[in-house]
Amino acid sequence: MAKRLLVAYGLWALGGPLGLHHIYLGRDSHALLWMLTLGGFGAGWLWDFWHIPGWVATANGVGVAGDRGGTVPALSPLRLAGQVTVGTYFGLVAALGLPWVPVLLAQPLAVGLGVQLVSSVGDQTVEAPNVLAAAFLASFLFQGWVLAVLPVSLAASVAAQRHRRYKPRGTPLPRLPARLYHLGLACLAFAAPLACRGLCGAAGVLGTLLALPRAATELLLLPLRAIRLLAETLGLAGDPPPQPPTTGFGARSWSQRQQWAYEVLGLPAGASAEDVHRSYRELVKVWHPDHNRQRAEEAQRRFIELQEAYEELGGPRRAAGG
Repeated sequence: MAKRLLVAYGLWALGGPLGLHHIYLGRDSHALLWMLTLGGFGAGWLWDFWHIPGWVATANGVGVAGDRGGTVPALSPLRLAGQVTVGTYFGLVAALGLPWVPVLLAQPLAVGLGVQLVSSVGDQTVEAPNVLAAAFLASFLFQGWVLAVLPVSLAASVAAQRHRRYKPRGTPLPRLPARLYHLGLACLAFAAPLACRGLCGAAGVLGTLLALPRAATELLLLPLRAIRLLAETLGLAGDPPPQPPTTGFGARSWSQRQQWAYEVLGLPAGASAEDVHRSYRELVKVWHPDHNRQRAEEAQRRFIELQEAYEELGGPRRAAGG
């Protein structure tokens, strides 16, 4: 079916950053690139305005002559810049969305796929193994660098330019439902790690917000506790309840451990088992290492202290109750 210039411009205006006009013209690689970068970070979408007439003519088979200037496309500085930019962008997205995957695996794979996508736009393409091999080799050479993603992307882009070629002509496009299905899977694979990371971050923020009321209560009760401590120090407070006689260092050490456990959990000595359990659950959410990657060492230390304090107070109680 012949493509209409007015329809192409309408889709460009309504959903250009999502590549709707490229889907209409059968340029699926270009459409996927625009979906993942929101129209080439906005600039590519505006740039499309001047080229839509030519793309419509190509889609209709008008002006597609046999002369391509040889079997190898001409070197394009603009395409090279796009390959480096998108490769770097994909590498940074992989670092943010897949922190549990080794850098030497996730980063070069993401960079290579980004460069390959730009290389497949229009009537050009490149063999993916050549791009991925260059990306993995450069990632191995520059491992440990803060901005290693940039030379990896540059190496993959140079390899893509070195092995560039034209796409074969006359290849029929799949039906529209199949094309949309493949585009949707690609977008899902790109967005799922970022969505997972965003949900984990939101859970950490929620845990911090839930701990704020308890922290405010502790702050308000601080003057009363200071007055009580001063009264006990001056001997003005009532005598403590009688304690069972203890002998030996073991009993005295046990009492000190319990006092330390109550302090770690932020509870007064002798708090109920329900208070111990509730405070432990709230503090574990706040100090879980997965929610404090910026303070990993401190979070790990506090998390271990909470575990030991809970075992100190919860273990004997469960044993007595069981």
